[in-house]
Formats: sequence, structure tokens, C-alpha cells
Amino acid sequence: MAKVLGLGGFFFKCADIDATKAWYARVLGLDIGDHGSVMFSQSGAADVFGRGAMTIWSPFKPDDPYFAPSSENHMINFMVDDLEGVLAKCAEQGVDEVKPREEHPYGHFGWIMDPDGRLIELWQPVEPPASN
Repeated sequence: MAKVLGLGGFFFKCADIDATKAWYARVLGLDIGDHGSVMFSQSGAADVFGRGAMTIWSPFKPDDPYFAPSSENHMINFMVDDLEGVLAKCAEQGVDEVKPREEHPYGHFGWIMDPDGRLIELWQPVEPPASN
């Protein structure tokens, strides 16, 4: 059957590619390969979160305030295994949270901004209950 299986990548423009890559490596610990990008394994997320490992695709209205304080028309959501730990590493690098943390039945959230003014959402999924 011909169908979309998932998100294959996220590609974006930035003012200074080298500085942006260095920031993501330093602040979030991304392992940027020789090709200049990062490849995330879906199986790696499933090893940690099982049924909770997923990618969300969701359009927003142009005036939706959810991406604030960024003025960009998109944000990046990274799935993390330890929200507290990742945000502590961010703080050690001088990167402050820009919104209050939130807890929901589907996960815990925190937000930072990257050097180009994009909102970065950090999401620690909560494993959904087993269906009966």
C-alpha cells in the first residue's frame, strides 16, 4: 500500500550553519556527523519509550501563541529521555528556559530558544497504559 510512514527529516535554514551546529552539539549533545546532520533511530526511541515513541505532525493557526516567544513559523520538538537532566545541561551552557514547564498525561515539556530564534520544545514522553 502506498502511504506515508513517518517524518523523514527536518531541514531548515540558519544564519550561520557552523555556529548553529556547534550550539546544538554543545547545548543538546547532538552527535553531528561528517555529512553535517544528525540521524535519530526510531528504534532507539522505542527502546526507551516503547509504545510512547512517536513523531507528531500538527499544523497551527498563524496567530497561535504556542510558539512564543519565537516569531518563527515553526518549532523543533526533541524527544528526550530525561527532561530535568537535559534542561540542567542547557542551563550549564547558559541557555535558559523560556516558558514554564508543563506536565500532561502524554509527557513532560520544557522550552528553550536556539541561536536563530527558533523555539525548541523538549518532550519526555510518558508511556501510555497498556490497552486491555
